[in-house]
Amino acid sequence: MPPPARCAWARHLGDGKPPVFGMIQRTREVVIRMLDNVQQATIKPLILQTIMPGTPIYTDEYNIYSRLESWGYPHKTVNHSAGEYARDEDGDGFCEVHSNTMEGFWSLLRSWLRPHRGISQAKLPLYLSFFEFVHNVRKRGKGLLFSLLAVLVKKTPKAI
Repeated sequence: MPPPARCAWARHLGDGKPPVFGMIQRTREVVIRMLDNVQQATIKPLILQTIMPGTPIYTDEYNIYSRLESWGYPHKTVNHSAGEYARDEDGDGFCEVHSNTMEGFWSLLRSWLRPHRGISQAKLPLYLSFFEFVHNVRKRGKGLLFSLLAVLVKKTPKAI
């Protein structure tokens, strides 16, 4: 059985800014990448590398996601332009189809980036990677420091 559904979303952080693509599990683990462009050919490899085929994906109605089903992913959308933000499809009172998890993440990311005005496009991927790491580790203070050190020690080649 596939893992919990993911929400995929390509988003501009503002006018003149590079597009950023994000995927988040309902368990809140996130992957974000800066893109050269917002095209299906650009997002397809990211989706295939990150999400197990057969995993349901929920997005907005943006046409960049129109081929998800042909790539092997059940796909449902919410129609924001019609005022739809969540939908209960099986009548159990729980809105299964929504992209609110990713929307909430974008809000956190924008709030975190706001004080760092003037980030160059060359360095933006580093900021995004750090925020992704901090978000996924879910620790703060010394816990975050120890998690970061553990990753750095694992990735550091051993001296001979």
